[in-house]
Amino acid sequence: MAVYTHLSSEQLAELIAEYDVGTLTSAKGIAEGISNSNWLIGTTGKDGSGARFILTMYERRIEKSDLPFFLGLLDHLASKGCPVPATIHDRTGAAFREIDGKAVALIEYLPGVSVDHPTTAQARSVGRALARNHLAVADFPHSRQNALSLLGWAKALKSCGDDALATIDPSLPDIAFEELSTLATTWPDSLPGGVVHCDLFPDNVLMLGDEVSGLIDFYFAATDFFAYDLAVTHAAWSFERGGHAFREDIGWALLEGYEEVRPLNPAEQEAMPWLARGACMRFIASRAEDWLDTPEKAQVTRKDPMDFVRRLKLYAENGANIFARS
Repeated sequence: MAVYTHLSSEQLAELIAEYDVGTLTSAKGIAEGISNSNWLIGTTGKDGSGARFILTMYERRIEKSDLPFFLGLLDHLASKGCPVPATIHDRTGAAFREIDGKAVALIEYLPGVSVDHPTTAQARSVGRALARNHLAVADFPHSRQNALSLLGWAKALKSCGDDALATIDPSLPDIAFEELSTLATTWPDSLPGGVVHCDLFPDNVLMLGDEVSGLIDFYFAATDFFAYDLAVTHAAWSFERGGHAFREDIGWALLEGYEEVRPLNPAEQEAMPWLARGACMRFIASRAEDWLDTPEKAQVTRKDPMDFVRRLKLYAENGANIFARS
C-alpha cells in the first residue's frame, strides 16, 4: 500500500456518499506498499455506531479490466468463510468507481495486526489459512494469467537494463540473469494449481494473537501452481528482515500448517526448492523495477531487491535440505 494521489476531503466525502456506509468521518493515508494509493476510512456507519474501511486507488500494474477478477475473488473467498475482506459495492451495485480516470474500490476493514517477527504458532496458522484459500478457489469460475511469472521476471529485468541494475548493486545483473537462465531449464510445468495470492508477505496478513484474522492485498493474484504460492509465502516469512538470516523453525511451521489442510503431492515436494528460487526471482525483478521507477515524491518506502538476492543464495545452496522430509 502507498499514497501516490492525494484526494481532498471534499472528493473523499463525495465518493463515500455513493456507498451505504454512513458519512465520512476520517481518512488517513497508508504509506506501506508499492503499487496503489490507500486510505483508512472512517464513517458514521449505517446505524451511527461507526465503521472503518480501506479505500484503494489503483495506480500501477493493475488494469481496470482486471478489477472484476480481483474484486470477485475477494467476494468469492469471503463467501467461503476465508478470512478475506469482501468488496463494498456502491448503491448501484458496482464493485468499483472512478475518480479522474482512476479506479477506486472500498474494501471491508478487518481487525488485526501485521507481525514483524512471527512465532511458529502464527506461521502455522498462516500455512493453514493459505491452504484453505487454495481449496476454496476450486469453484472460482475465473482465471488470470500471471504476468509476473518466469517470462515476466525476464521482461522486467531486461527493461531495467544492466547499467541501471548495477546502480542498485554491482553484482545484481550477473546474479539475476544467470538465475533466470537456470530456472528456464528447471521450472516445473505440471503441478496442481488455481487462482493464488502470489504476494503473501507478513504485511498482507492480519493476526489476532496466534490466529489469522485477515489475508489482504490480492492485487497480484493469478492462476499459478499452489506450491508456488506456498513457496512465495515461505520466502516471505522464513527470514529475518533484510534476508540476512533464515528462520528454519518458521519455515517448517508454515509448511506443516499448510499440509494439515492440503498435503503436497510428491511432485510438489520435489519442486519446492526450484519454486522458492523462482519466488525470490519474482521479487528481485519487481523490486528492482520499482526501485528504479518509484517517483521521489511518492509517500512510499522503496524495497531493496538485494534482500531477495540473499534469500535466493540460501535456497540455491541449501534448498534440498530446507524442504527435505525427515
